Amino acid sequence: MCKRLLPLIPAGLVVEDVRVSPVGLTIGAHPRSASAACPRCGCLSHRVHSRYLRVLADLPWQGRVVSIEVQARRFRCLTPGCPCRIFAEPLSGIAGRHQRRTCRLGDIQRQVGLALGGDPGARLTARLGMTTSGDTLLRLVRRRDDHADADGGLRVIGVDDWAWRRGHRYGTILVDLEKRRIVDLLPDRDADTFATWLREHPDVEIIARDRGSSYAEGGRRGAPEAIHVADRWHLLENCSAAVLEAVKRHQPTLRSAARSLAEEAQPSPAPSAPDPSTMTSAQRRQWEGWCRRMQRHAEVVRLHRSGVPAHQIARDLALSRNTVRRWIRGGQLELYRPRMHSLDPWRAYLEHRWAAGCRNGARLWRDVRKEGFKGGLRVVTEWASRQRLATAPAKIAIPSARRAARLLVADLGVLDAAERKHIERLLATSPALARVRDLARRFSAMIRTHDAEAFHTWLADAVDSELASFTCGLRQDEAAVRAALDQPWSSGQVEGQITRLKLVKRQGYGRAKLDLLRARLLAE
Repeated sequence: MCKRLLPLIPAGLVVEDVRVSPVGLTIGAHPRSASAACPRCGCLSHRVHSRYLRVLADLPWQGRVVSIEVQARRFRCLTPGCPCRIFAEPLSGIAGRHQRRTCRLGDIQRQVGLALGGDPGARLTARLGMTTSGDTLLRLVRRRDDHADADGGLRVIGVDDWAWRRGHRYGTILVDLEKRRIVDLLPDRDADTFATWLREHPDVEIIARDRGSSYAEGGRRGAPEAIHVADRWHLLENCSAAVLEAVKRHQPTLRSAARSLAEEAQPSPAPSAPDPSTMTSAQRRQWEGWCRRMQRHAEVVRLHRSGVPAHQIARDLALSRNTVRRWIRGGQLELYRPRMHSLDPWRAYLEHRWAAGCRNGARLWRDVRKEGFKGGLRVVTEWASRQRLATAPAKIAIPSARRAARLLVADLGVLDAAERKHIERLLATSPALARVRDLARRFSAMIRTHDAEAFHTWLADAVDSELASFTCGLRQDEAAVRAALDQPWSSGQVEGQITRLKLVKRQGYGRAKLDLLRARLLAE
């Protein structure tokens, strides 16, 4: 094979021969330079002491595994008194010390490890002709963890927690909001840990965070001069939680408003067709059969009016001619076909026992059997089910506290008629909830429009309302809340990076340690 067919071998090597096999390609080569520098004294030496063979795995070629056999040399150091008398020449830019792969192969494998992790990356590299193990990929990711720690210019950071294990253990993520990248992961969410990190990065000027006390305290201790910016989404979420608590405290009012609306509702006219939801299973089967017969009845009438003779209608619809003639002549369909029911002779006895308070179908069946009834248990239990449905009180739809809180702060124009009527009655019944609604809507508009001038007035109006606890928390963190109305920064980018962190964490089935997560997330 012509050596010119392999122009992409690592620079600094001279090809001597190429050997091709069905599964691989072996390239014999030797270094191009005639001398090498001593690693101790740096003196160049051209005196060769001996030679040895280094076998390096390289990038695949045409789907075949490639290995390079390098005739490396050992040199004598020419500097008198140098402790390194004999040294091996370094293959700079080709392979590192003691490595058995080229630098470019190691870099590609590391990129695969960063993207996919250990075992998935190993399966991909095997298909690409760069076979390696998952553990090796993870070692490459960790060993080459040379992400830029030069955080000079790290001016605006976002901080939030993420779950190692939800409800048990949490860590901290730190994001550069200007460059939109993760700058570090911390093993916990303690104030001391965050304060220590801030002292190591004195250039931080703005901290965007939620209203958690640990990050507020850590930020004040680690960067006293930094501006704290509360996240606007978390402020709206905190306000919604406060409204929900206020609604829970007024559950009796919520129920009374629903009952009053139900009592005022006029009874609707009796429906022309029964409601299947109030039927027993036997009645529902009978009702479905009647609906099918009504469809066929309407089809018979339609065909007759279009001029189709009766015998043709009977043939097309698989009906008897007498049935077709009766329907054409105006015969009506009855929902429940008149027939003698086996319970009719004992109906008065059953109604008497029902009025006496016996509501158990099996007990009624045993009693009526003693009176001479020969039917089965199901006949009596279905009668009891119909009685129970007929005497059941009408249910009043009372919305849950969470739904009522959502409807309370929503615009009335987006609600349907029933929801709007319920909210209007609730507001008329409870002035306290009406005030909560007004304050919550004002707070939402203030946050969304960044109206910093309205904040002081809102605090004064809400101090003695149902949102007093929420207002007290805002006063304790007033500087951060005011900065949220003045500054453009938020924790949205942090939440997005947490989603990315969760993806990487789940790719490792939750077994990745902090150093591996840092290496995969901080690599650019």
